Amino acid sequence: MKQIVLTVGLLALSNVFMTFAWYAHLKELNNKPWIVAALVSWGIALFEYMFQVPANRIGYSILSIGQLKIIQEVVTLSVFVPFSLCYMKEPLKLDYLWAGLCLVGAVYFMFRGKVA
Repeated sequence: MKQIVLTVGLLALSNVFMTFAWYAHLKELNNKPWIVAALVSWGIALFEYMFQVPANRIGYSILSIGQLKIIQEVVTLSVFVPFSLCYMKEPLKLDYLWAGLCLVGAVYFMFRGKVA
């Protein structure tokens, strides 16, 4: 269980950096050339990988690759929705709920047997 908690925590940190690398330039660097946005995003993405690679290595020691991927998707949506609402000032949509419910189904199917 400790490895799963550590994996999820590292994936959450990774996703914070990933989300900023992928989307923050749309707000902050929209008047700059795309190459500037790309270079800044790559710099941020370095920190994403510093958390993501150990998270996947730890997680893969007890989870299947499919289970690890579904956890990643749940974490991604869990980080993206607050980012979208709070940072990007996007309106709250029921689509986030529906997407989350679809992920609940995906989690069920990937974990209905047992871990690894």
